[in-house]
Amino acid sequence: MAFPGLNHVAITVRDMAVSGPWYRRLLDADPVVDEHTAAGFRHLVWILDGGTAFGIHQHEQPAPNERFSEFRVGLDHVGFSCATRADLETWMARLNELGVHHGGIVDAPYGSGLSFRDPDNIALELFAPPKSE
Repeated sequence: MAFPGLNHVAITVRDMAVSGPWYRRLLDADPVVDEHTAAGFRHLVWILDGGTAFGIHQHEQPAPNERFSEFRVGLDHVGFSCATRADLETWMARLNELGVHHGGIVDAPYGSGLSFRDPDNIALELFAPPKSE
């Protein structure tokens, strides 16, 4: 039996008043869900191309006073799919327009990536597969 595809990713943010507008600008869309849940958190959810849901959560219990680090056990980064390296170049221009610091496009034999971070320092990446010859 094949393992199922990825349905959704949800990350915890410290302050929805900061992260909500940041992700709205990045994704250039309003979320399809914006609710306070009975489980004790507020979440915003977007449906990305391909159908995967991406959400941000702010829990009623305050987050510890620390920034995200990929060097702790847990999430390393969230990677978003781009079809081509040219798409990455378009995204790099968009990140520049938004004033989002990034590491530039890094090419490797397995593909090309464009890394940046959200307001809580969560590592995000736009990734394109290598050019087929």
